[in-house]
Amino acid sequence: MPSNMYKDWNAVEFFQQLTAQNKLCQDKGFRFVKISGLQGLEEAISQMQETKNFVAVIDNAVGYTELQNTPHTTRVRTLFFAMRHKLGDMSARERCMDTIRDIHQQFCSKLLMERTRLEQDRLYIDSRITLQEASQYLVPGTAICMCEISVTKYIDLSFNPDQWL
Repeated sequence: MPSNMYKDWNAVEFFQQLTAQNKLCQDKGFRFVKISGLQGLEEAISQMQETKNFVAVIDNAVGYTELQNTPHTTRVRTLFFAMRHKLGDMSARERCMDTIRDIHQQFCSKLLMERTRLEQDRLYIDSRITLQEASQYLVPGTAICMCEISVTKYIDLSFNPDQWL
């Protein structure tokens, strides 16, 4: 089957919907932000005077192509959770981290269902979804976690001489 027949997963739209539909996100005032790379994350953090908490998805993906017996392309989508707390208050920071961990777990429960749906389109979410907690010194007064989700699709790398001069 030609590789252009495989669909891609719209992670930005998916996480925007999760943020809007998740009760904990809504109760804690999380806002969805689409960003372009780490520079976009810096911009989102600088605007945290207006919005104290956000879920951000980088709108581009890092990826690779594997040239094994079953060639495939994997794209890694990056998601950030950020929550403001009182500067220097470590117990407030830990409460924020607990909230972020709870949201991450709830998002993973939806990703489990999404994984089943995507497999029908021959897209595969890696069963390992990371959550990395940022140092308290990265952005003082802000609890930040980064999450990575890998999505793989198998591709046809059959050589076609008609594509070459």
